[in-house]
Amino acid sequence: MKRRAFLGAFGLGAFWRPTAAAAPPRRTSRIGILSPFSPASEPSLLPFREGLRDLGHLEGRHVAFEYRWADGKPERLPELAADLVRGKVDVLLAAWGTPAALAAKNATMTIPVVVVGVGDPVSVGLVASLARPGGNVTASTFLSEETIGKQLQLLKQADPRISRVATLINPDNPVYAPLLKDIEAVARSIKMEIVRLGVHGPDDIGPAFETAKQDRVQGLVVLRDAVLITHRAKVVELAARYRLPAMYGMREFVDAGGLMSFEPSLPDLYRRAAQLVDKILKGAKPAVLPVDLSTKFELVINLKTAKMLGLAIPQPLRLRADALIE
Repeated sequence: MKRRAFLGAFGLGAFWRPTAAAAPPRRTSRIGILSPFSPASEPSLLPFREGLRDLGHLEGRHVAFEYRWADGKPERLPELAADLVRGKVDVLLAAWGTPAALAAKNATMTIPVVVVGVGDPVSVGLVASLARPGGNVTASTFLSEETIGKQLQLLKQADPRISRVATLINPDNPVYAPLLKDIEAVARSIKMEIVRLGVHGPDDIGPAFETAKQDRVQGLVVLRDAVLITHRAKVVELAARYRLPAMYGMREFVDAGGLMSFEPSLPDLYRRAAQLVDKILKGAKPAVLPVDLSTKFELVINLKTAKMLGLAIPQPLRLRADALIE
């Protein structure tokens, strides 16, 4: 009897296995997004969210986003960044440009920061080097000096008559001080003279165009800046009124009626940023995550605006364009 009981117990034991402990639920990571724009004027963040989703981070389940918008007022960025840090986000994304990136870096020395679209992260003090950032910041970006020089060359191809061109910039944006020397060197090489026009805020846009008229400017290069992007409709309207062929640093200007843009692919930059955030969420440190440089650029030409300005865009330039608006 005892032997049968033993065998029965043995038989049951042969089929019984302790159930594996249930895996703990995955914690939702909070990503703070610091934007110099407003929700209405923000270049689309969809590629960033899609990039994270494709890497297995489902919004509302694995990741949640905390947005802070500066509404085109760069002076608000430091406090907005500090607010995200107080909220103890897991990663801070500086969604575009140097002012947002510096505000994020200055707000925390511990929370990982990923910045997007900073023309020269080393010279402005965001990272120690492109290969080894060395702190809590890394970036998905491009090299500004190459971009601006190419913008001048493409504008000259669109209208060879241009010999005097204005750069429309925000002097408060620290990235442009060293780049202006580069753009002036490129201008001299293609027999163009540069006039600098500064726009600190929306009230400066109209006077800047009046100065361009007085200085007999024949063309315009509008550099990337949150103030100018936020008020792009006004910039484009005045460029048309003063009949200035203009090259812009973002496609959004061309979609609003501007002549042409040459820029690093924003969707590509945001997808690269998503890859950096993915690595950070999996334990990587920004200090050893190399800055990811995009080499994908897009040329967009608005043929309707060219016709309005009386420009015949050369066929080679049309063929080179990634998109033509007709």
